[in-house]
Amino acid sequence: MPALPRTLLAFAVVLGVLVFIHELGHYLAARWRGVHVDAFAIGFGRSVWHTTDRRGTEWRIGWIPLGGYVKLHGQETPADATPEQRAAWRPGQTFHEKPVGSRAIVVVAGPVANFLLAILLFAGLYATIGQPVNDAREATVISRVNPDSAAARAGLEPGDRILALDAAPVSRFEEVQRHIQPRAGQPVELRLERDGAEITLRAVPEPGPSGNGMLGILGGGTRFERLGLGAALVAGAEQTASITWQTLVGVGEMLVGQRSAKELGGPIRIAEVSGEAASLGIVPLVNLMALLSVSLGLLNLFPIPLLDGGHLVFYAAEAIRGRPLPPKAQEYGFRAGFALLVTLFLFASWNDIAHGAIGKWVAGLVG
Repeated sequence: MPALPRTLLAFAVVLGVLVFIHELGHYLAARWRGVHVDAFAIGFGRSVWHTTDRRGTEWRIGWIPLGGYVKLHGQETPADATPEQRAAWRPGQTFHEKPVGSRAIVVVAGPVANFLLAILLFAGLYATIGQPVNDAREATVISRVNPDSAAARAGLEPGDRILALDAAPVSRFEEVQRHIQPRAGQPVELRLERDGAEITLRAVPEPGPSGNGMLGILGGGTRFERLGLGAALVAGAEQTASITWQTLVGVGEMLVGQRSAKELGGPIRIAEVSGEAASLGIVPLVNLMALLSVSLGLLNLFPIPLLDGGHLVFYAAEAIRGRPLPPKAQEYGFRAGFALLVTLFLFASWNDIAHGAIGKWVAGLVG
């Protein structure tokens, strides 16, 4: 399949699955807590398909695959609702009349569903393909150096064992990747073991298709070990927890200036990476979907009004005060959250365009 259709198809599949699972979490929790769901939509814009089930919930697919939503019955408060809306409410099935604990469960169920999806995807890979297991001695041994790469120009050779990067010891190839990815264009000092002796080289990682730094090396000493279902689920949960923590650490490093904000990506970068993963096969695509599912669940838990985490903050305040926050306070919070999300979206989109494949294409046209 040509690159562009493959990228668009992979992007639609990856994002569609992640959004569907997220909204399904909200939907199932709402059903559990006795809240009627008016609509379940994937995508925005004019619907290309829709139907209404026997419970009165409309299921819809929009032609713009950039998100989705679940419309909860009676989500607006009586003070905000019109007389027509109040007349159409189903007694006992509106969202606003449920206890704060039930509302919090409905809201948090979306991110939880994304974390559960990541666990299941990782577990599926470990049970079928196998979990990568590194030999303690061979974990950071270089098995291949790509020609005309940053590693080749620095003098790295197959068989070299990486001991430390910028004086920080490494024992797994994943640690090498995490250190190199945010340092595109920045010199990195590598302490190596070659033929029983230690040497030090300096390399400058090159930006890859998604903007992350790359040395152009392949790790060795990795084998895949299939796990039983129970062990695979435990390993999937551990991997999900590890990625969640690494993501939080990365965000913290960006906030204090230890990592470049250029790493922040948006829909365009997700599309590019999805296309790259799809070109490598189903396993990399499933692995990418699991990683993005963790990111989506974590992002929605950030305490930003309009996101699930922002709603949870309001519900926590309501539980402490014994009554909801004043409407004005919520309105200002939602306005601030909207402004912040728009700013982040624009910044991430600029990163995607300036530092991704589109930016390289434009730069090539300009000369």
